[in-house]
Amino acid sequence: MRDVSIIGIGQTIVGEHWDKSLRELGYYALAAALKDAKLARVDALYVGNAHSGALSDQENVGAMIADFAGLRGVEALKIEAAGASAAAAMRLGYIAVAGGLCDFVACVGVEKMTDQQPSTQESALAMSADGDYEAMQGLTTVSLNALLMRRYMHEYGYTKADFAPFAVNAHANAINNPFAMYRMNISPKQFAEAKPLADPISMFDSSPVADGAACVILAPSALAREFTDRPVRVRASAVATDTVGLHDRRDLLSLDGAAWSAQKAFAAAGVNPNDIDLFELHDGFTIMSALSLEAAGFAARGKGVELALNGEIRLGGRIPITTMGGMKARGNPAGASGLYQIVEAVEQLRGEAGANQVANARLAMTQNIGGSGATVVTSILERI
Repeated sequence: MRDVSIIGIGQTIVGEHWDKSLRELGYYALAAALKDAKLARVDALYVGNAHSGALSDQENVGAMIADFAGLRGVEALKIEAAGASAAAAMRLGYIAVAGGLCDFVACVGVEKMTDQQPSTQESALAMSADGDYEAMQGLTTVSLNALLMRRYMHEYGYTKADFAPFAVNAHANAINNPFAMYRMNISPKQFAEAKPLADPISMFDSSPVADGAACVILAPSALAREFTDRPVRVRASAVATDTVGLHDRRDLLSLDGAAWSAQKAFAAAGVNPNDIDLFELHDGFTIMSALSLEAAGFAARGKGVELALNGEIRLGGRIPITTMGGMKARGNPAGASGLYQIVEAVEQLRGEAGANQVANARLAMTQNIGGSGATVVTSILERI
C-alpha cells in the first residue's frame, strides 16, 4: 500500500444554479482542482452523486463529466451511497492510488437539486431510507430525524432550544466562506421561532438542499511535492454500514455505523479523538451533529448537545466543527457534500481558511453519512 496525498482542490459556490447543468458544475470543480494541482489529465475519475437519475434525468454521470472535461478515454464511474456518495468516491480514489492501480485520480462530488419542486426533492431524498418500511409509509428524511430528535430529548432531558448552538455556530462560520449559500448570522431567538418542518425539527435544524460540486486530486505521497508545496496526506479512509431502516437498529440513539467507521479510521491512522484538531461532521440535521459527536468519540452518550452548549464546537473550542458553515449554512448538495467537507478540511490544514482558521491544525477528520446512518465514510487528513 502506498501513502496517498491530496494535491489539488476545487469547488463551486453552493446555491441555486438554475443556469448551470450537472455536467457544468462537475466540470468547474474538476477544472479548478486540476489547475490547483498543476495537472492536465488524471488516470481515473470517480464521481459521487446521489440523485442525478431522480432529479436530473441523467445517469452515466462519470462518462458525461469526463467527456465534457476533455478527459475522454479515462476510467470514469459514478459512485452512489446516498448522502455519503462524495466521500465514497474519495474512498474509491484512495483505494486506486494506494493500491498502485492509478497515480492520479480526480474525485468529484456533484449534485443538482433545486430545479425540481420540493415534493420531488423530498421523494428523491427518501430513497436513502428503507423503501419498503419507511418511505412507502410516508416517512421522509425530515420526519425520520424528527423521531430521533424527539427520542433524544426524551431520554436525556434536553429542550428544543438546547440544539440552537449547532445552527448558530454553522452560520457564524459560513459568513467567512465565499462558497457558502447562507452567509448570515442567526440568533438563538431566530432558531426558537423558526418555521416547523416536522416537530421538533424546524427550518433552522435542517440543512438546505442545494446545487454544487467539489473535487480533490489524489496522488502517491512520494510524488506529491512535485505538484504542490502544500500536500495533505490521507492518513486514514474507512467505511462502515448499519441498517438502512431505523426500526432495525440495535439502539436508536447510537449511530453504530458512524462509530465503527470512526474506530476503523482511528486505528488505521494510529490516533484517537483527542488528537483531532477539527471535525467536519455530517450536520444534515442538528440531531445528527449531536449523535455524530457521540459516535465518533468526542462526547459521551447523551453529551453531544452539552458539548455544543459549552461552546466546545466553536473555532476556538476543544473540537471545532462545521468550520466553514457545514451543511447547515454552506448548503447541502446531497451527493456532493462529503467532498465539500474534505476540501474545507484541506483548506484548514493548508492554512487557507482565513478568518475561520483553526490555529495549528495538523489533523482533520471528516465524516459523511448516507441515509440516517446506513453508510458512513470517515477520513482523517494530515498536514505534512
